[in-house]
Amino acid sequence: MLLYAFTSGLRNFLYDKDIFKSVRFDFPIIGIGNLSVGGTGKSPHIEYLISLLQYTYKVATLSRGYARTSHGFKIADVNSTAAEIGDEPKQFKTKFPETIVSVGEDRVLSVPKLLGEHPEADIILLDDVFQHRSIKPGLSVLITDYANLFTRDELLPIGWLREAKHNYHRADIIIVSKCPFDLSKEEREKIIAEIRPYHYQKIYFSGIQYGQLYSFSNLETGISFVNDTDVLLVCAIAKHDELKSYLEQKARKVYVRSYRDHHIFDRYDLEAIRETFSDLGDTKKMIVTTEKDAARLEEHRNWFLQNKIEIFVQPISVRFLENDAEKFNSDIIEYIEVTKQKTGGKN
Repeated sequence: MLLYAFTSGLRNFLYDKDIFKSVRFDFPIIGIGNLSVGGTGKSPHIEYLISLLQYTYKVATLSRGYARTSHGFKIADVNSTAAEIGDEPKQFKTKFPETIVSVGEDRVLSVPKLLGEHPEADIILLDDVFQHRSIKPGLSVLITDYANLFTRDELLPIGWLREAKHNYHRADIIIVSKCPFDLSKEEREKIIAEIRPYHYQKIYFSGIQYGQLYSFSNLETGISFVNDTDVLLVCAIAKHDELKSYLEQKARKVYVRSYRDHHIFDRYDLEAIRETFSDLGDTKKMIVTTEKDAARLEEHRNWFLQNKIEIFVQPISVRFLENDAEKFNSDIIEYIEVTKQKTGGKN
């Protein structure tokens, strides 16, 4: 841990002292990230922003495209696979086909390439950019999990943090995610006091909403849980405890077949899933996965159809607590409009 802490701390020190340079563009760019290795709900918050902005602005996203087989800068289309662009960008493009979805390891080079190919873009959402300091977004949003606030976490490998917790100072907005919707005003105030925001930082609270299940391979319609159904949850995400708990409220019993985050499913995995599902017996049963995992399983759709194996996808979305949505939305719109005025409009 000491070596990890030293390396991370030295890198941030060099950026803070302007020895390593961060590039800032005269264009509305919002960075969404976290201090931890995952599981804070970053992707649904990006989707929230896309939903908020897509009817007023031409929205673009730029991700690294973790675990993809391609390299360099790439603009996604509706036929792009998770293997080509990464699971989260694939998820964004599937759900928001009119959004410009792009991937590129080098964010500094990718931004001008994106704007060169799509000059109509009004706003870029930078995915998972908090640790990638070569580019400085105009507005930085840091997300931390209510059940594991960064203030209570530790650096890898003891905890989940990728860098020291004091680096939260780089955020303009902090979102405490995955909160219970009945979170009291007193607990909100305690959390704010614990985080100790700087005078320029705002803190908002959000929770996760679970939507209606939908069919992955379109073999069945009219999907609903009943309390006599057994569920096999297949997932490769950083944390699945919350989803498992939700499913346990709906089903008779929940079994989990989990893989490491961003796992690429192969034929061996498919056979193992089929065998596990078969071992549940003749009870009423179903397979459930996440939208992120469905993006990776998409390339195996024909296999599932041929083997008559139905998978149901559990969508999630973000809902802000109390009147936080109005304030947060206003902050986002104000940032975009002020930046556009300063730069004389578009790029």
